[in-house]
Amino acid sequence: MITTSGPADDPVTPPPLTTPPRKSSVRLQERRGSNLSLLLDVSTLGAETVCSVSTPKEVWLQLLHTSSRPLTHTQLQEAARDTNTLNTEYQKIPPNFVNAAELDVPGHTMKDRYKTILPNPESRVILQNPEEEPGPDRYINANYIRGYRGAPRAYIATQGPMLHTVGDFWDMVWQERSSIIVMVTRLKENNEKCESYWPQRRDRTKEVKEEDEEKGLKEEDEEEGETRRFGRFLLRVKDNQEKDGFTITDMEIQLHSECRPVRHYWFSSWPDHHIPECIVSLLRLVEEVEAYRNSSTGSDPITGPVIVHCSAGIGRTGCFIASSIGCRQLRETAQVDILETVCQLRLDRGGMIQTTEQYQFLYSTLAQFSRQLQHNQVSKLLRGAGISSLSLKRSRTAASSKFY
Repeated sequence: MITTSGPADDPVTPPPLTTPPRKSSVRLQERRGSNLSLLLDVSTLGAETVCSVSTPKEVWLQLLHTSSRPLTHTQLQEAARDTNTLNTEYQKIPPNFVNAAELDVPGHTMKDRYKTILPNPESRVILQNPEEEPGPDRYINANYIRGYRGAPRAYIATQGPMLHTVGDFWDMVWQERSSIIVMVTRLKENNEKCESYWPQRRDRTKEVKEEDEEKGLKEEDEEEGETRRFGRFLLRVKDNQEKDGFTITDMEIQLHSECRPVRHYWFSSWPDHHIPECIVSLLRLVEEVEAYRNSSTGSDPITGPVIVHCSAGIGRTGCFIASSIGCRQLRETAQVDILETVCQLRLDRGGMIQTTEQYQFLYSTLAQFSRQLQHNQVSKLLRGAGISSLSLKRSRTAASSKFY
């Protein structure tokens, strides 16, 4: 039921954690349980009955392809409060992790931040060698991710760049013609989570004068902002602005004489394996990225995939992408299917949405967005009828005073 009360002005606090802490001695993939353990009692997922399967993996894939739970606005509000059901629902989603034997890429382990977090072979990004370096295609731990209504290659989910993979990361940005990067991790959280891969204030302009003539870089260009070379590319900061909970950096990436714009969003208030303190900040980030994605820079529309990364590229990365898809579902259809969305993400990259707490947070985030949508719809109807929210509030106050 649509109400006339607006969303709270104060930041929304996510629900308290309802699962016990994990043992620190257990490895990353083991913490989530094996794929086989998740095959028990799957009847409540809404999946069709699976028949004549010969291997467990076929069962996992069938569940990921068929599991669904569409929710209206009212049903979503109720589901977000039922943490026990959400815990059960999450535990039954097959993680679809990749076994090292399935990834036929010699030497890939040197470029994997975590040895058990590998890109699914069917959807992994393959870097083409640049013209000046002929040879076999190169490896990067990244996957193409489908978006709203299964739109192909809407996103790329990847791990946080390491010192020796920063060049690969920018090669991917250039190859895919990506104009948006979303970073949802700090550089360090107890240990290193991501290498600093773009010019920042502490990185003073490096000496690049010897290559100025070749790259077309002028002295006045250096004065516009921080400039630094990463791999084959020259990165130049054009603008930097602080938002509520995240930072936006507009850059220019240059290779030879060609320059392209890149916008970098850094959401640094999201701790690893946990959830942000404020839902509103994440929703603002989702809306900012969506608005910029639908805009145009000059005469060129933004068409490349949105690159999203945290540290491993599955937990916080999965939450952001699922939130983006879910917000669009609610906005355009007045329904959302979080279970189906997470299953789709895991088909593209195993382990997306890393913990039960993150799954609960995803529901809470979309429930908050649902309330905002309903409030905006009611306000629009009132304005169309010539009634302001203040007038409605005053009339209610006057009516209630008659009882005293």
